[in-house]
Amino acid sequence: MIAIGQYNELRILRQTSVGIFLGDEFGEDILLPNKYCPEKYEIDDVLKVFVYLDSSERKIATNLTPKILLHEFAFLRVSAVETVGAFMDWGLEKGLMVPFKEQRQKMEQGRWYVVYLDIDTKTNRLFASNKIDKYLKNEIENLKEGENVSIIILQKTDLGFSVIVNNQYKGLIYTNEIYKSINVGDCLDGYVKKIREDNKLDISLQPIGYLKFNDVNCEMVCQTLQTNNGFLPLSDKSSPEDIYSEFGISKKAFKKSIGALYKEKKISIGEDGIRLVAE
Repeated sequence: MIAIGQYNELRILRQTSVGIFLGDEFGEDILLPNKYCPEKYEIDDVLKVFVYLDSSERKIATNLTPKILLHEFAFLRVSAVETVGAFMDWGLEKGLMVPFKEQRQKMEQGRWYVVYLDIDTKTNRLFASNKIDKYLKNEIENLKEGENVSIIILQKTDLGFSVIVNNQYKGLIYTNEIYKSINVGDCLDGYVKKIREDNKLDISLQPIGYLKFNDVNCEMVCQTLQTNNGFLPLSDKSSPEDIYSEFGISKKAFKKSIGALYKEKKISIGEDGIRLVAE
């Protein structure tokens, strides 16, 4: 069966005046309108298309790229607010509706919100929800400490930032472990720092192997080196302005940190900059 809210690989069945019809192995077919058809194609070619419902509640295919897929989270902008709910820009011509009952607070036009894409199994209509917590799992499965995960920044809290982990779980990044500017809606790589007994996750933006320094500036330098392929064109001879531009710290603090890292044999210092030392 052709899946709604997802990509489908479908075979070209026939050409018509309004577009081409695509079908699956079970005999179901849908229209790909002319404006979405490739310039060149032949009958029996297989196309990868996104499927949703048109304004007449019929399945329809498109080659446009949606900003969110079924059972995933994304940061979207409200394009309009109408009597039935808010409509979000998700990259397709028809807006994605967030019914009033699925809004954590009344949504406003022009503002951005993290939402989840779900489907009404009775009507097959896609809808978005801003009530995030009900879509997150309480039991942690198939995760281990130190593992690399994908995260979406959800909201700022008194302790730091809450995040969505692997589109399944809720985690937290503590303020004192954030060394760069982050914003709600950012999609980032993270690392599982700790799985708590209450199944809550502590998440780090740095690989766990680099979280063993007492000096937070050392952690920041190592993390920045890691994300820059192990090299930075900065050293104790660099200008205070260049150092502050990269790290937001003074040259004195920077020299102290790279000195400590050098003594620990974590980095090498050369004429052209500093490098991580392979362990």
